[in-house]
Amino acid sequence: MNPKDHLFVVEDLHVSIEGKEIVKGVSLGIERGEKVALMGPNGSGKSSLAGAIMGHPLYHITSGRVWLEGEDITELPVDEKARRGLFLAFQYPVAIPGVSVANFLRSAVNARRGAEIPIREFRSELLSAMKALEVDTSFAGRYLNDGFSGGEKKRIEILQMAMLKPVVALLDETDSGLDIDALRVVSDGVNRAAGAETGCLVVTHYQRLLNYIKPDSVHVLMDGRIVRQGGPELALELEERGYEWIEREVLGARA
Repeated sequence: MNPKDHLFVVEDLHVSIEGKEIVKGVSLGIERGEKVALMGPNGSGKSSLAGAIMGHPLYHITSGRVWLEGEDITELPVDEKARRGLFLAFQYPVAIPGVSVANFLRSAVNARRGAEIPIREFRSELLSAMKALEVDTSFAGRYLNDGFSGGEKKRIEILQMAMLKPVVALLDETDSGLDIDALRVVSDGVNRAAGAETGCLVVTHYQRLLNYIKPDSVHVLMDGRIVRQGGPELALELEERGYEWIEREVLGARA
């Protein structure tokens, strides 16, 4: 695979935390409009992979590359990756007291576009996105994630995605802590925000999210390595059988 011929490529990525290798040579690619699911049990390295790709300082990339639209972005700082269109929706979004949702989003949109968006235009886009995602307009004036429920935090994350229009979105366990109604709304928002131009890496434990966000392919991560790849049917098999059967096969192959 020539990474310059694809929208997004992770190439033989190795990631360590405090000297311990967590991700052990992961490679995958995503094209425009494609949704790739990354599944695996707790502790397999899924969130570490997403964090390292985005540039979280806790995760140290020891080898391998990350490519976005033909550019090697591996060593770029987080803000530069975001400006180029890489987006990460956190498993546990943090609160920022004192900064309103509207002000936060306007600053982010200005940085992403590289120009000051007129207030009237921004307000129109924000209200339209909030309506589509079933986010009450009163949230625009509230401090970011301060006192929000788990579902509200996730909706605001997807609102950010809708406003920023990323090239590639990394969705780190977006279904975590959501009831079935919130899951449906957030998933609909992801599908709407992604559209035909955005590639998505959907990190999840469970098939239930993939009932709403239909993946084009499924990768299974265990012990920092991708050990299985397949279509949507692989996620259904994992829902039915769990991960132990793959663990047995992987351990048997290494014995």
